[in-house]
Amino acid sequence: MASEARRRTLVLTGASRGIGHATVKRFSAAGWRVITCSRHPFSDKCPWPMGPEDHIQVDLSDPDNLGLAVGEMRRRLEADGSQLDALVNNAGISPKGDGGSRLDSLATPMHVWRTVFQVNFFAPIMLARGLLSELKAAKGSIVNVTSIAGERVHPFAGTAYATSKAALASLTREMAADFGPMGIRVNAIAPGEIDTSILSPGTEDIVAGLPLRRLGQPAEVADLIFYLCSEKSSYVTGAEIKVNGGQHV
Repeated sequence: MASEARRRTLVLTGASRGIGHATVKRFSAAGWRVITCSRHPFSDKCPWPMGPEDHIQVDLSDPDNLGLAVGEMRRRLEADGSQLDALVNNAGISPKGDGGSRLDSLATPMHVWRTVFQVNFFAPIMLARGLLSELKAAKGSIVNVTSIAGERVHPFAGTAYATSKAALASLTREMAADFGPMGIRVNAIAPGEIDTSILSPGTEDIVAGLPLRRLGQPAEVADLIFYLCSEKSSYVTGAEIKVNGGQHV
């Protein structure tokens, strides 16, 4: 693990809202430097120390743009010691049909499917490979954010989203095996119904059947992400941890 004398650094995608926003706050409160990545410019609605200076606007659906962003990340890390303690792949998209309808396997256009996989599946491995030397130097941690939709048909999450998250869960295991000999741990978290702005109408019906009978809070997910990036989880790799109030039982 990285020395306590050196300020630790996190690269986080999908930082502008929900779980990403809570994760920024959790790591910043612990004294970490957070380099955020989002398709949107930095927003003053989600302020944190060094926020504007450490924000990179990137379109994860564009491989070329993502490649340029990786170069910019490496440049910033080089100025700060060329080590990366954690990479959290939180960004994800779940397109809807007309009127917000669910896009199933019959209705999803192939170009939409490809875009979803680029953002939800290919971007995480492209980032991890692009930042490999910096992660290796810090013996860092990678956390991929999957979903309960990756293991069961969900009433709102579309098929492209669900299959991309299932693939990301499998990729997490493969990455743990491949990156482990370099001292890099790779884990995933699979949230269920979390209280964010992207919840669909009807979610309350799902919540009524959960063992805990409530939505999860973004801060609860952020706490688990922080744990997986800390020494307290130093012998945990290749795991996918469910954060869903018992929705899977």
